[in-house]
Amino acid sequence: MRSAAVLTPEQGSRHKLKHPIHVTSEIGTLRTVLLKRPGKELENLVPEYLQRLLFDDIPYLPIVQREHDYFAEALKNRGIEILYLEKLVSETLSNPELKKQFVDDILRESHANVNGAAKVLREFLLSFSTADMVDKIMSGVLKREIEENKKTHLYELMEDHYPFYLDPMPNLYFTRDPAASMGNGLTINKMREPARRRESLFMDYIIKYHPRFAGHDVPVWLNRDYEFPIEGGDELILNKEVVAIGVSARTSARAIERLALNLFNRNSSFKKVLAVEIPKSRAFMHLDTVLTMVDYDKFTIHPAIQGPEGNMNVYILEKGPDTDHVNISHRSNLQAALKEVLGLSELVLIPCGGGDEIASSREQWNDGSNTLAIAPGIVVTYDRNCISNQLLRQHGIEVVEVLSSELSRGRGGPRCMSMPIVREDI
Repeated sequence: MRSAAVLTPEQGSRHKLKHPIHVTSEIGTLRTVLLKRPGKELENLVPEYLQRLLFDDIPYLPIVQREHDYFAEALKNRGIEILYLEKLVSETLSNPELKKQFVDDILRESHANVNGAAKVLREFLLSFSTADMVDKIMSGVLKREIEENKKTHLYELMEDHYPFYLDPMPNLYFTRDPAASMGNGLTINKMREPARRRESLFMDYIIKYHPRFAGHDVPVWLNRDYEFPIEGGDELILNKEVVAIGVSARTSARAIERLALNLFNRNSSFKKVLAVEIPKSRAFMHLDTVLTMVDYDKFTIHPAIQGPEGNMNVYILEKGPDTDHVNISHRSNLQAALKEVLGLSELVLIPCGGGDEIASSREQWNDGSNTLAIAPGIVVTYDRNCISNQLLRQHGIEVVEVLSSELSRGRGGPRCMSMPIVREDI
């Protein structure tokens, strides 16, 4: 059995100071990861607005928190440092003027002026301590929370039936999507769905103003103000020279090409971007819901993304003749393309649910292919995906199972729930 080595606190501190962000693979030993503990934002989910907020069901908060804590503890037990999004945001906004600026930005992006509530909401949010304010912004502001005597305009009194002034952000515990580490930098993403677009504002502030990251000149390869969407669940760092990105329901081809140009033009270590087209459906939301790397030469895959003989559209983007163009070449077989860009003679695709028509569909729905590698050949998975987990073990992979009865209702697995900040090089 392989296990992740443990850094001493002194070693970990030196590593973080040298590279506040450092991720050059999917499988390098994980040292630091960003999580978000599920909070009251999940209790503000109601059946009428599930689709608006991108949920299929309503998780039971006490259990989903217990399961998330179990997940975090499983990582800590392997010597992995846990950073919590809510804590980083609170520390970032310790400056009173920055706190006001952030509230203005969040209200602007929440379109609070549509119902004329921006001024009242601003006063309401700034009345809280910083930590409580961050929690309130994440969990949402109900109209009934604002005192009636503060509503002095007709348009405030003539409220519609929608219960929120400020929508909750129940998807925040999927920290992978709003921003994604890539080399010594990151992408801060324009999210496809309106319900999630505010989420990347948190990381934007953290990178600019939190003392752990500010002053380190962390490159932002693609910022959240770019016109076309991209999400972290589609971004896989295969090694220090190759990134794979899904062309999916949430990530556009134009964003992928722009990111590739930025990586090539800004002299990053990355030489190739593999654009993998996957079916655009709720079940196949991101590339990491159907494909994740578990070892140097092994990937999990949901077989349904492939056509006959394993055919699908894969494009290799490389540096072009000038700063405005990339060279693009087409491949029709994912396994062959992965072998080519990784320089491997053999590569194993491990089918979710063993490839069985029923089991693979069931387990992929519950994120059987969404593994979080914490070291080469060591992955964290949901316990419910028993067939996929057993198959991983048969291929020599160490599987760390975590609880998942309520977490899985959000349609995201261990990789979705984690944003690696520091990994060792492989």
